Amino acid sequence: MSDVTISSAIDRIKQDVEENDVVLFMKGTPNFPQCGFSGQVAKILGFLEVPYKGVNVLEDPELRESVKQYANWPTIPQLYIKGEFVGGCDIIREMFQSGELMDQFKAAGVSIKDPRQS
Repeated sequence: MSDVTISSAIDRIKQDVEENDVVLFMKGTPNFPQCGFSGQVAKILGFLEVPYKGVNVLEDPELRESVKQYANWPTIPQLYIKGEFVGGCDIIREMFQSGELMDQFKAAGVSIKDPRQS
Protein backbone atom coordinates (compact mmCIF):
# COMPACT_ATOMS: atom_id res chain seq x y z
CA MET A 1 0.00 0.00 0.00
CA SER A 2 1.52 3.30 -1.03
CA ASP A 3 1.39 6.51 1.02
CA VAL A 4 -0.58 8.15 -1.81
CA THR A 5 -3.25 5.43 -1.63
CA ILE A 6 -3.48 5.73 2.15
CA SER A 7 -3.74 9.52 2.05
CA SER A 8 -6.48 9.40 -0.60
CA ALA A 9 -8.37 6.88 1.56
CA ILE A 10 -7.91 9.16 4.58
CA ASP A 11 -9.23 12.07 2.50
CA ARG A 12 -12.33 10.04 1.60
CA ILE A 13 -12.88 9.12 5.26
CA LYS A 14 -12.48 12.75 6.32
CA GLN A 15 -14.93 13.85 3.61
CA ASP A 16 -17.54 11.26 4.63
CA VAL A 17 -17.22 12.17 8.30
CA GLU A 18 -17.42 15.93 7.60
CA GLU A 19 -20.29 15.79 5.08
CA ASN A 20 -22.62 13.39 6.97
CA ASP A 21 -24.07 13.81 10.46
CA VAL A 22 -23.76 10.09 11.16
CA VAL A 23 -21.37 7.67 9.44
CA LEU A 24 -20.89 3.98 10.13
CA PHE A 25 -17.78 2.38 8.67
CA MET A 26 -18.80 -1.26 8.54
CA LYS A 27 -18.29 -4.63 6.93
CA GLY A 28 -21.10 -4.89 4.42
CA THR A 29 -23.97 -2.48 3.98
CA PRO A 30 -26.78 -1.32 6.29
CA ASN A 31 -29.20 -3.67 4.52
CA PHE A 32 -26.71 -6.54 4.22
CA PRO A 33 -24.10 -6.46 7.01
CA GLN A 34 -21.34 -9.00 6.50
CA CYS A 35 -20.24 -9.34 10.10
CA GLY A 36 -22.17 -9.72 13.32
CA PHE A 37 -20.66 -6.65 14.97
CA SER A 38 -21.51 -4.40 12.01
CA GLY A 39 -24.97 -5.95 11.99
CA GLN A 40 -25.52 -5.13 15.68
CA VAL A 41 -24.64 -1.45 15.24
CA ALA A 42 -26.74 -1.20 12.05
CA LYS A 43 -29.66 -2.77 13.95
CA ILE A 44 -29.32 -0.24 16.79
CA LEU A 45 -29.23 2.67 14.34
CA GLY A 46 -32.22 1.23 12.50
CA PHE A 47 -34.15 0.79 15.75
CA LEU A 48 -33.49 4.43 16.62
CA GLU A 49 -34.40 5.43 13.03
CA VAL A 50 -31.14 7.35 12.71
CA PRO A 51 -30.40 8.54 9.19
CA TYR A 52 -26.79 7.55 8.50
CA LYS A 53 -24.30 6.78 5.78
CA GLY A 54 -22.99 3.23 5.83
CA VAL A 55 -19.55 2.78 4.26
CA ASN A 56 -18.60 -0.77 3.27
CA VAL A 57 -14.90 -1.16 4.07
CA LEU A 58 -14.82 -4.59 2.41
CA GLU A 59 -15.00 -2.92 -1.01
CA ASP A 60 -11.63 -1.21 -0.58
CA PRO A 61 -8.62 -2.70 1.30
CA GLU A 62 -6.95 0.74 1.63
CA LEU A 63 -10.10 2.19 3.15
CA ARG A 64 -10.38 -0.76 5.53
CA GLU A 65 -6.87 -0.15 6.88
CA SER A 66 -7.02 3.65 6.75
CA VAL A 67 -10.21 3.89 8.81
CA LYS A 68 -8.38 2.10 11.64
CA GLN A 69 -5.56 4.67 11.44
CA TYR A 70 -7.93 7.63 11.16
CA ALA A 71 -9.60 6.90 14.49
CA ASN A 72 -6.63 5.11 16.02
CA TRP A 73 -9.09 2.28 16.67
CA PRO A 74 -8.20 -1.29 15.64
CA THR A 75 -11.62 -2.72 14.84
CA ILE A 76 -14.58 -2.22 12.54
CA PRO A 77 -17.40 -1.10 12.78
CA GLN A 78 -16.71 2.50 13.73
CA LEU A 79 -19.43 5.07 14.36
CA TYR A 80 -19.04 8.83 13.91
CA ILE A 81 -21.58 11.42 15.05
CA LYS A 82 -21.11 14.98 13.74
CA GLY A 83 -17.47 14.29 12.93
CA GLU A 84 -16.66 12.75 16.31
CA PHE A 85 -15.57 9.14 16.64
CA VAL A 86 -17.88 7.44 19.15
CA GLY A 87 -16.70 3.83 19.19
CA GLY A 88 -17.08 0.30 17.98
CA CYS A 89 -19.74 -2.33 18.54
CA ASP A 90 -19.24 -2.97 22.28
CA ILE A 91 -19.17 0.74 23.14
CA ILE A 92 -22.21 1.52 20.97
CA ARG A 93 -24.17 -1.38 22.47
CA GLU A 94 -23.33 -0.27 26.03
CA MET A 95 -24.19 3.35 25.24
CA PHE A 96 -27.50 2.24 23.72
CA GLN A 97 -28.39 0.11 26.74
CA SER A 98 -27.58 2.93 29.18
CA GLY A 99 -29.39 5.61 27.15
CA GLU A 100 -26.17 7.54 26.59
CA LEU A 101 -26.27 6.95 22.82
CA MET A 102 -29.71 8.54 22.47
CA ASP A 103 -28.52 11.49 24.56
CA GLN A 104 -25.45 11.90 22.37
CA PHE A 105 -27.54 11.93 19.18
CA LYS A 106 -29.90 14.51 20.70
CA ALA A 107 -27.02 16.68 21.94
CA ALA A 108 -25.58 16.61 18.41
CA GLY A 109 -28.93 17.63 16.94
CA VAL A 110 -29.50 14.31 15.17
CA SER A 111 -33.15 13.29 14.92
CA ILE A 112 -33.90 9.86 16.43
CA LYS A 113 -36.81 7.81 17.71
CA ASP A 114 -36.14 7.62 21.44
CA PRO A 115 -37.59 4.38 22.87
CA ARG A 116 -37.55 5.91 26.35
CA GLN A 117 -40.32 8.30 25.27
CA SER A 118 -42.66 5.68 23.80
